[in-house]
Amino acid sequence: MRIFLENVETVMPTLCCPAVAVPEYTISLKETLALARILHASHEQLPLVLRLIGNTKVDRRHLVQPIEETLRHPGLETRNLIYVREAKARIPAVVQKALANARLVADQIDAIIFVSCTGFTMPSLIAWMINELGFRSDTRQLPISQLGCAAGGTAINRAHDFCLAYPGANVLIVACEFCSLCYQPTDLGVGNLLSNGLFGDAVAAAVVRGVGGAGIHLVSNGTRLVPGTEDWISYAVKSTGFHFCLDKRVPGTMEQLAPELRSVSGQCGWDAGELDFYIIHAGGPRILDDLSHFLGVVPEMFAYSRATLTEYGNIASCVVLDAARRMFEAGAVHEGARGIIAGFGPGITAEVTLGKWTNLVSTPVAKTRIYPEEVMA
Repeated sequence: MRIFLENVETVMPTLCCPAVAVPEYTISLKETLALARILHASHEQLPLVLRLIGNTKVDRRHLVQPIEETLRHPGLETRNLIYVREAKARIPAVVQKALANARLVADQIDAIIFVSCTGFTMPSLIAWMINELGFRSDTRQLPISQLGCAAGGTAINRAHDFCLAYPGANVLIVACEFCSLCYQPTDLGVGNLLSNGLFGDAVAAAVVRGVGGAGIHLVSNGTRLVPGTEDWISYAVKSTGFHFCLDKRVPGTMEQLAPELRSVSGQCGWDAGELDFYIIHAGGPRILDDLSHFLGVVPEMFAYSRATLTEYGNIASCVVLDAARRMFEAGAVHEGARGIIAGFGPGITAEVTLGKWTNLVSTPVAKTRIYPEEVMA
């Protein structure tokens, strides 16, 4: 395959402003703590659980169902049907907003990356999007389901790679995370009870334009895995669905990952502690606090990630897209500003992206198509 370009002046893969939507049902920190006291009144470690949930600093989370329905467990089949129903109801508007932000239409998208770890379909929801939302039938499909919270960063990096392989291509990223559908009422470990007060639901989308656009010009990317940690964040797949497993050592991994961020940025001659913006996966407040310490960055540099955590909770793969959206909308980044996007998840895996801010918008918009080799011969 090759890319045919029209009216292209500068080839510059750029992450355009993401679009994010959260469901209408909410639960506050106060309500979460009250529920924990009622549901787990006899739990011997309840005081610890309440303290840990309070320390998350998550003021409010959004859910795809009212909390009364969220607390029930109707079975894996029913929950997955809810996942599909809610995804199909909520994805179209977010996709249309992301396309508008990139000044593109569905027909100009060459590949779709769909990330989610909270429900399952086969084929992936990309096939449904192509059929229902106006994308071309030759649109490349890349669903990612097993990288958890890191997958938002993974999607950006794979979109970047695609645009380098096919100059001028446009890639749509869609992240759909309904963490509340993974609630397991019989899991009473401290880590699981903490997660019940940490995770929220959201849908996000963003376009990486191969040519033109304003936003984060993607310069380089890298992946790092911390050896011997593959069971620290995981799912136990049981008859009742996905059971989230969180090792108590996870919050301390930034001491190991901060040097990896320095390693990736150093390949471009950048100092990870001396950048202009930071879009970091806010898995919890300690992740941000520790990374600030080990990188030598003032806490205020993580303001967008902290805002996502406070207002939405940990929304898994959607976190980095929402934090990026907040930076775009704040309008405080100057031309040429250098920054880093970092997603963390199972493995323990870090997905790292380096980028520069650009205000460039090409006119006219580049038209891209992927053609078989014989067409170009």
